[in-house]
Amino acid sequence: MYNSIINKEKKISVIGLGYVGLPIALEFAKHVKVVGFDIKPERVEMMKKGIDPSNELSSEDFENRDIIFTANPEDLKNCHFHIVAVPTPIDEHNLPDLTPVLKASETVGRILKKGDYVVYESTVYPGCTEEDCIPVLEQMSGLKFIEDFKVGFSPERINPGDKVHTLTSIVKVSSGCDAESAEDIAKTYEIIIKAGVHRASSIKVAEAAKIIENTQRDVNIALMNELSIIFDHMHINTFEVLEASGTKWNFLNFIPGLVGGHCIGVDPYYLLHKAKELGYHARMINSGRAINDGMGAYVASKVVKLIISKKKEITKARVLVMGMTFKEDVTDIRNSRVIDILDELKKYNVHYDVVDAYADVAEVKKEYDVELSAKPEGKYDAIIVAVNHKPYVNLTESYFKDLSNENGILIDIKGVFRNKIKDLTYWSL
Repeated sequence: MYNSIINKEKKISVIGLGYVGLPIALEFAKHVKVVGFDIKPERVEMMKKGIDPSNELSSEDFENRDIIFTANPEDLKNCHFHIVAVPTPIDEHNLPDLTPVLKASETVGRILKKGDYVVYESTVYPGCTEEDCIPVLEQMSGLKFIEDFKVGFSPERINPGDKVHTLTSIVKVSSGCDAESAEDIAKTYEIIIKAGVHRASSIKVAEAAKIIENTQRDVNIALMNELSIIFDHMHINTFEVLEASGTKWNFLNFIPGLVGGHCIGVDPYYLLHKAKELGYHARMINSGRAINDGMGAYVASKVVKLIISKKKEITKARVLVMGMTFKEDVTDIRNSRVIDILDELKKYNVHYDVVDAYADVAEVKKEYDVELSAKPEGKYDAIIVAVNHKPYVNLTESYFKDLSNENGILIDIKGVFRNKIKDLTYWSL
């Protein structure tokens, strides 16, 4: 398989061209023949014009690439190495929603041929590839796993908005269903991954490795969030505490904040689901999720208390929320926990305006029924810097004072304005 790909006798297909799939497809297309498939024709048309719908890549990243973009599954028939990179979200009950990955498996299964490889990059619980996805491939293709086609798992590790830790500079974990496929898959990824490929011993190990990466971060951030609540009761600034503790060489560098997005705020629920199936109640992971999911409401309640402390009528107060995406310097609004702040403010009948330097107005309206304002309007009793977009982090106190009513309040969730605010009432996690 590897030799056929490198000699351009066989093509790679990438199914799902989001913030994970598109960079992989374009990177492979520097060296081998690639077909990029997405179910949304409007996204495909943008990519044909050299436009990344996720706004992560530039037009130059599309140049001199041996790639065909398509929304037609028939175009996958001539490919032999299929990479599945579709979302794995959770539903309203925080349970895994495998619909995208199972639908993608159906699409691949319909065109699967003897000798083909299928590699999943979508984050799932250990066992999902073999227990849920492979049966779909067999059913749709009429072929036998291992005997007729091979499967592997190589978890995505792309960090949206990060221009330092990029696809090729992050060690890739890969695995296969047998020794031959494991080596072929690893060597294929080595075509593009400069940092090297770690060969996991099994598909389950590779699945577990990915899911604990984000679960570990989630639990550690939950600890910081809980500490910030305790320190707030003590009138101690959490970031000052972390700065002092961080002088020790082995102190872990985690900070409090809102935990959203489609990785850290989602993946632990996949592991919790699997643990429950096995009859085990994962106490620490559950507790971490509960703390992190409650931080938006905690921030909003703190805002309300501060406004009331200024002897202002809460129903007449105006609040500006700066940032709506799930993290800084990205356009992605999926699973943004800023909505939790807004929902809590709404319970107190607080009027709020929301601005964002990068989010799409129509997408925010469709996803959250929130109207983004083009710019701040009038004066506000409190300003919440919820997302640290680059255009926000260099703002001065005079900027915030110009937007504030008398006894103005600045809520700085991640502490970027610490020691820079002298006149406004200042609070951070």
